[in-house]
Amino acid sequence: MQPRMNIAHLAPDLYRAVAALDGAVKTSGIDDRLLHLVKLRASQINGCAYCVDLHVKEALADGLSAQMLHLLPVWRESPFFDDRDRAALEWTESVTLAAQTGIPDAAFEVVRAAFSETEIAQLTIAIGTINIWNRIAVSSRLQHPLEMGPESVREAK
Repeated sequence: MQPRMNIAHLAPDLYRAVAALDGAVKTSGIDDRLLHLVKLRASQINGCAYCVDLHVKEALADGLSAQMLHLLPVWRESPFFDDRDRAALEWTESVTLAAQTGIPDAAFEVVRAAFSETEIAQLTIAIGTINIWNRIAVSSRLQHPLEMGPESVREAK
């Protein structure tokens, strides 16, 4: 699959604005571990290979376990995730899939039980921001780097 376009070069001012928003999210006070989980889960839902690859690498570098990351798609069944994680992941899924979920009151009640209003606002903006990045990457077919060459990938199958 070939990249379609380089959005950063074609719309640099807008791209920088998204990057600035992402920087503001990173310094907003959201726990780094939780932010990794939110970014990775939204990227999985949106089918963004580039973002999944990036956020797995960042999470591992920051000390999250590989096992936790492997179990993220099935977080409801795993003891790795505490009540705040579960609330944030429920909210991430509801907001990311807004067209399908309608962001139900039940999801809001779960997140409201675990987070302050300010934290919910910050979390919602973080979810919106990763969804922007996912849509930029998926629509432009941004390619994740291969740790090995294409020939090695075929041989490994």
